[in-house]
Amino acid sequence: MSKIVAENRKARYNYEIIDTYEAGLMLTGTEVKSLREGKANIAESYASDENGEIWLINSYLPEYLQANRFNHSPRRPRKLLLSAKEIGRLRTGINREGMTLIPLKIYFNDQGRAKLELAIAKGKKLHDKRDTEKERDWNREKGRLLRDRG
Repeated sequence: MSKIVAENRKARYNYEIIDTYEAGLMLTGTEVKSLREGKANIAESYASDENGEIWLINSYLPEYLQANRFNHSPRRPRKLLLSAKEIGRLRTGINREGMTLIPLKIYFNDQGRAKLELAIAKGKKLHDKRDTEKERDWNREKGRLLRDRG
């Protein structure tokens, strides 16, 4: 069972998710300790391709309080660990088709390693967002009706 540390809830509302990837995170010791406390934020973050590597930009991992002068910078760019094949697929999606890389969640897997669920996504238009909202409301209402009748 994996423990979710941070989740980007607005991503599925603002973007149409095409494909998801699991990426490792290159972190320092204090960043891992800060993540274990569960105080991370990836709501405004995105991933970027720079020099053939994928980087997580603008994610917020607060400083670890017990670390004093050996602490990390809370908003520093963090390298994502992906295979060369996956990086190639992501780069073609970004460059050719005009998609973006959106982090969906940070979690610890069964081995206790920090992982990032990364999605290649296309931005939704306003009418698409309305359709999504309408469908979500209908499913919620349908669930209520079935529960009350049932």
